Formats: sequence, C-alpha cells, structure tokens
Amino acid sequence: MNGSYSQFLKPHIKIHPQNLPFLLQINSSFYTQFTRHAFNGPLTSLQCGALLQKLTNLKSIKMEIGRKVHCEIVICGLESDIYVGNSLLAMYMKFGDVRTARKLFDKMPVCDLTSWNTMISGYVKNGELREALSVFDLMGKVRVRPDYVTFLSVLPACADLAALKQGKEIHGYVIRNSTEFDGSVINALIDVYCSSSYIAGGRQLFEEIVVKDIISWNSMISGYTRRGDVAESLGLFSRMKLEESVVPDRVTMMTVLGACGQIAALQFGMCAHAYIARNGFARDIMVGTSLVDMYTKCGSLGCSRQVFDEMSERNLVSWSVMIAGYGLHGRGREAVASFKEMKGEGILPDEVTFTSVLSACSHAGLLDEGREIFLQMRTEYTLSPKVEHYSCMVDLLGRAGLIDEAYELLRNMEVEPNADVWAALLSACRVHHNVKLSEIAAQNAFVLRPEGIGLYISLSNIYAMEKRWDDVEMVRAIVRRKGLKKEPGCSFIEFNKSIHRFLVGDKSHCQTEDIYAKLEELSVQLKEAGYIPDTSSVFYDVEEDVKEKMLWHHSERLAIAFALLNLPSGMTIRITKNLRFCGDCHTVTKLISKLVSREIIVRDARRFHHFNDGSCSCGDYW
Repeated sequence: MNGSYSQFLKPHIKIHPQNLPFLLQINSSFYTQFTRHAFNGPLTSLQCGALLQKLTNLKSIKMEIGRKVHCEIVICGLESDIYVGNSLLAMYMKFGDVRTARKLFDKMPVCDLTSWNTMISGYVKNGELREALSVFDLMGKVRVRPDYVTFLSVLPACADLAALKQGKEIHGYVIRNSTEFDGSVINALIDVYCSSSYIAGGRQLFEEIVVKDIISWNSMISGYTRRGDVAESLGLFSRMKLEESVVPDRVTMMTVLGACGQIAALQFGMCAHAYIARNGFARDIMVGTSLVDMYTKCGSLGCSRQVFDEMSERNLVSWSVMIAGYGLHGRGREAVASFKEMKGEGILPDEVTFTSVLSACSHAGLLDEGREIFLQMRTEYTLSPKVEHYSCMVDLLGRAGLIDEAYELLRNMEVEPNADVWAALLSACRVHHNVKLSEIAAQNAFVLRPEGIGLYISLSNIYAMEKRWDDVEMVRAIVRRKGLKKEPGCSFIEFNKSIHRFLVGDKSHCQTEDIYAKLEELSVQLKEAGYIPDTSSVFYDVEEDVKEKMLWHHSERLAIAFALLNLPSGMTIRITKNLRFCGDCHTVTKLISKLVSREIIVRDARRFHHFNDGSCSCGDYW
C-alpha cells in the first residue's frame, strides 16, 4: 500500500463496498487519490452518485467519511447536479443530520420528485413528523405531483400525528387518480383513519378492498382495539380466520391478545393461545410477552406465570410485564422476588421496570422494600427518578399513613410534579382524613388537570366524610359551572365466548328483567345484613332515595347480577370496569362475595380487586 495509489486503483480493479470503510479510513491522502483516480480521472456525477449510494448503504460508515465525500463533490463542482444532490440528501438523512439535509435541499437549483420523497421519508425515519407534513404541504404549493412513494412516506406521519385533514386530502387525491395507486396506499389510509378516531372511514375503505391482505386486517383490528371497541376487534379476527386468502401473523396475534386483556376476555384469550401454540408463534418472545400480559389483565395470574416460566427466552420487557402483573394484583412480595430474580439473571432494570416494582410495592404496602428499591435507582444504577417513580413513592408513603413525609418528598422532587403525583397525595389524604393537606393537593392538581372530574369527586368525598356539606356543595357548584361530567361507568363480562357490556342504569340487555330482579333480591339481603348505602360519590343534586337507586344500578352490579344468573355455582366471576371503584360499590361487592360464597375478581381503572368472603385484596385502599 506504500506504492502508487493510482496503480493500485486501476479501472479494472473493483473495490467491494464492504471494504470501503477500511480503505477510506487508511488516511485522507489515499481517500483523495481514490476519488480522483479510481475512475481514471475526476469523478462524473454518475460515478459520484454511485459512490454516495454505496456509502449510504454501508451500515458501518461514519459521518466524517460522508462529509469528506461531500467536500470532494464540492471541489469537483458537482454539488448542484440533481443526481448527486439527491444522493447527498439520502446520505445525510441516514446519518440523522436533518438540518444539513434541509440546507442542501433548500439550496438545490432544481428538485425532482426523488428530492421531495427523500426529504419526506427522511424526516419520518428521523421522527420529525411535522416537518415531513410541512414538506409535503410545500410540495403541493409548488405543484409537484406526488406518487405512491410519496404517500407511503407521508401517510405514516399522518397516522402517528392523527392528522385527519391531511389524510382526507390524500384520500381525495387517491380517488381522483385511482389507477396510479396500489393496495399499500389504501392500507396506509386505513391506518390514518383508525389512528385519527375516524374508524367508520377506515372500515368503509377496508370493506371496499376486494382482496384484503394481512396489513388490511391488522390495521382494522388494531384500530378497533385502540379505540376500545374490543368486541368489534375480536369479531373481525374471527371473521379473518374464515378467510382462505390470508393467515394471521404475529402482529395480528399480539393485537388480539391486547384486545382480550382490555376487557378480561379470558375464554377468547385462551382460544387465541391455543391458535398461537398450534401455529408456532409461541417461540416468538414478543408474542410470549403479550400472552403473559393478556393472562395478567384477564385476572389469571397463575396462567401468566406458567407462560412466563415456559418462555425459551425472556428479555427486560418480559420481566417488566410479569413484575407489573404482580403489582396489579396486589402481590407485592412476588413482584419484588421477581425483580431480584431478574437481576440475578444478569438483566439490568430500566426506568420502566422500576416503575413496575415500585407500583407493586405501593399496591401491597411494602414500605421498607419500596424505599430500598427507590434508593437503588441512584446508588446501583445511576438512574434519576422520574415523575412516575415519585408518584409511586408518594402513594406508598401515603398508604402507610406517612402523609407529611409524602408531602415533603413531593415538595423536594427533582422534577416538576404532575397531576398524578398530587392525586396520589389526595388519595392518601382521603384515606387518612387529612382535610388541610387534601385541599393543598387538590388545588395543585386542579391547576395541572382542570378538567379532571375525578379530582373534584375525591375532594367532595373528603368533605362529605367530615360532614362539611357546604364545602361539598361548593365543589359540586364548581363542577357544574365548568360543565364537567363524569364518564359513564361501563363494565364487561365474558360468557360463552361473547362479551356482555353494561352501562350504568343499562336496560338494553336481553335479560334485563331478570338482572334487575336479582339486584333487588341482593339489595334486600344486604340491607338485612346491615348494609347502609354511601351516597357521597353521587355527584347529582337529587333526593337521597334517588341517589341510592343510582348507586344500585352501577354497571359492575349489573354485571355481577348477570354472572350470578348465568355462571355455574362456585365459578369465579371476572369483571372489567372502565372507571375506578366507588366506595359503595366496593363495599357491596365485598358483601356479595360473602353472601354468595364466590370469588369476584374486578379490574378497575387502577388495579385488580380479588373479593373473597367479605374482604378485598386491596385492603380497602385503592
């Protein structure tokens, strides 16, 4: 290599692209002679573009080498060549240097369709989604006609940003020029509509596709799942399996498992598990982790652990999901044991794992363990606690009755507290009847989340427990003035592989008469046992007897009555509720579990409640 470089680089000698990084880094002198002699003289635009493309395709190429090539291009006077310019844009976008790419783009004397597509796709790949849409809008203003490559680049950005307006504009263009576009663009449009909560538009497009591929099905199934319309999602999956032209893939199965977990559809989830086992998906670590999560959220922690133990490979996400599952069920000691087991296998926890284990300690009231793990974040892993970690600690200290210590921790946080941290303190004040601090917590939370109806309800309940009725009315007046409304309660229960959904006061079910008769029967039995309704959570200005009736028709009670009418005697009742339990429903469910000698598992917006023989796994703190 110490002889003549030009002799070494004769035209007939081809240098393999894999060797370029090594050759180019020998020294800058060799690099210069390479560019000037490898092609028998100064580089042409085609030769220069070919070199740039080789550099861009190399995984190990470094930024400084690309910049050296750029310098040589300037020396050769080829920077203004459109082919070379496009290659430079692609190279800088690959490096993630979007600013330099944009400067080059803005200086290019002529931009063709490739230039625009390179900029849009580059912005999307580098997470600059709004910039991608901005370039696309500019493209329209200068009357450059997009092609399907343009749309396949810009539509994912529309989906991620829920940019429905731009999505509809593109859809209109597709309709006007339908012969130029393939199914990939239609699938991308479906994803935009589903991501933008315009599910009806996505479904219409989906049904118009003559031959639906796996992406079409996955887009619609995941769209319904994200929207919370799980029954429609699972119905589409069942229909998909009947199609001969398409076979579910791992994305389909992970989406379906997520849908089952949303509403605790255990029977459907077990059928999906069987399909996964039959079709070889079980070996996939992501599918296995989704199975663990599904069983956890369906209330079957034993099945969750069994799947976890049978996984051939487990990563940090798998462990974090298992630890979080224990926490959701109030099994804090198992969560801490799994945390230690994970570290014993050489897997280092990250911020998400710490959130999972601290939340588990909080739900189970493990004060000493939580304090130790919180300290480990800094001392052993040099991780700075985030707001979610502080929220867990405030909740943990509050559960232990250490309200002042929780407040002191909150005041000395290294990050700005959010509404969740103040809400955790407010919950602790409710349990331990600290009215003064509850007012401080509530006022701070109101500033950060002014539309949070749950915060107002919590403060009103605290005042009601202290019989401060004027303050109760003051809070309710604020709610009325702001026009805030509590989200309707909704509960789900699975029976015979069908999902039964109940709203508060629901009378649409085919068994409505029997359900309400069963509720009346339970009401009489519970009152004979000494039950007294707690109407403090009813946020309406109506008579007391009306409030009691409204409480009694809450969605989870309708679901319980339905279960008692239909499930075999002794069978566990599993219910999912979209909101947090109100205090009265929690009391009633405890009493019913004892009255009918049945385990009732309810997942509310915060955690699982396992009711057995008149008590709850949450210890009446949730």
